[in-house]
Amino acid sequence: MAPFIYALCALTSMLCSVLLLRGYRRNGYRLLLWSGLCFAGMTINNLLLILDRVVFPTEVDLIPLRLWTALIALLPLLYGLVWEEE
Repeated sequence: MAPFIYALCALTSMLCSVLLLRGYRRNGYRLLLWSGLCFAGMTINNLLLILDRVVFPTEVDLIPLRLWTALIALLPLLYGLVWEEE
C-alpha cells in the first residue's frame, strides 16, 4: 500500500507543478512561477522517496539527498514570497 501512496504523492505534486506553470504562462504572475518550480522540486523529492523506500530499501540510503532536494525545492518559493514584488 505504501508504494501506491508514494506514487500518488509524486503524481499529485507533478500535476500541481504543471498546472501552476501553465497558469504562469497564461497570466504572467511571478508567484505562480515560484510555486510551480517548488512543486517541480517536490516531484523530484517524491521520486527519490520511491527510489529510497521501494526500489532500494536496504542497499542505498537516500535520506541526505532527499533532504537536500526538499531544501532546494523550497528555495524558489521562499524567494518568491520574500523578495518578489507584486
